[in-house]
Amino acid sequence: MIVPEIQQALGEQHLDGWLFFDHHHRDPLSYRVLGFEPAGSVTRRWYYLIPATGEPRGLVHRIEPSVLDTMPGEKTAYSSWSAMVNGLRRLLGGCRRIAMQYSPDCAIPYVSLADSGTVELVRSLGAEVVSSADLIQYFEARWDEAKLESHLEAGRRVDAIRGEAFRLVGERLRAGATVTEWELKQFILARFAASGLVTDHGPIVGVNANAANPHYEPAELGSRRIQAGDVLLVDMWAKLDQPRSVYYDITWTGFCGPQAPPEVKRVFSIVREARDRAIRLVETAAERGEALRGFEVDDAARGYIAEQGFGEYFTHRTGHSIGEEVHGAGANMDNLETHDERRIIPWTCFSIEPGIYLRDFGIRSEVNVFIDDKRARVTGEFQTDLILV
Repeated sequence: MIVPEIQQALGEQHLDGWLFFDHHHRDPLSYRVLGFEPAGSVTRRWYYLIPATGEPRGLVHRIEPSVLDTMPGEKTAYSSWSAMVNGLRRLLGGCRRIAMQYSPDCAIPYVSLADSGTVELVRSLGAEVVSSADLIQYFEARWDEAKLESHLEAGRRVDAIRGEAFRLVGERLRAGATVTEWELKQFILARFAASGLVTDHGPIVGVNANAANPHYEPAELGSRRIQAGDVLLVDMWAKLDQPRSVYYDITWTGFCGPQAPPEVKRVFSIVREARDRAIRLVETAAERGEALRGFEVDDAARGYIAEQGFGEYFTHRTGHSIGEEVHGAGANMDNLETHDERRIIPWTCFSIEPGIYLRDFGIRSEVNVFIDDKRARVTGEFQTDLILV
């Protein structure tokens, strides 16, 4: 049971407890961290407190009294809202500072799952509510050897499919045949399925101005043909079709022709250097055992792009946590969309994917970086030059 590990972490963070709460499966993190899934629907509120010391305790509704049966500790049942409030007061007895899935100003939206009314209720009962963001990262975002191997195997398969996709475009163009963004997307999805991979959506396949839209996805109607002279961006992510597997997520960019225009080559070289500066920062910190926070990695990439005069065209964070969901619950490499002060901790993985998005084309280069106890490494192939399709 994870309770002793959580209690140790609570002591290290000088917290009196961690309060888990759910209603209608709003908080999947609670179930994943606690390691259980209720047998039926959750239509009434439940609360579960793991204190820094002592036995956990829960509060459940009498209509759904068994929702926490698999969890240790005493459970109290309530029916009325007044009994719930009194029960919650008793549940929190002796706790002054507690963690919840809450983030001040919604700075970390992946963690900000407790509604404001519930947070207000807990505060009204005398408890200070602090963010569980660091706890979530420790218990949700860290991998084990099995997850790492699932990531590496997914990477081998995805990298192979990425190569096939670019070769398909080249073959079609040389044969004078046509291929659209939509058709290439469908080719990738079919290869995922045949290779034992699954994905939640995507991939992104965009040419020229569509490549300058970071979250563009082609539709069957209106999809552009991929032609000679086009900049082609492919962003693809997938994981093994098996329990507890984690994602692999990459972006590669190419030019459809024997030689790319100077502006395209220059923008690619700037994006590549920004990527590599961020990677080197992470590698150095890991080797030296130095603390490094997500916003600092973003600064390394963004600062270089800004120095080159393209700062306003880098419109998203440098990277995101990767886990069983492609956008995981660990530290993001972000000092733009949020100021992510979470430390990058061992046995976590994240993307580094700077981009420059101009009017006529966009360039992004994305790799995955995994940190173990001693070093950081890029987990798959990474692009050094534009692909000439």
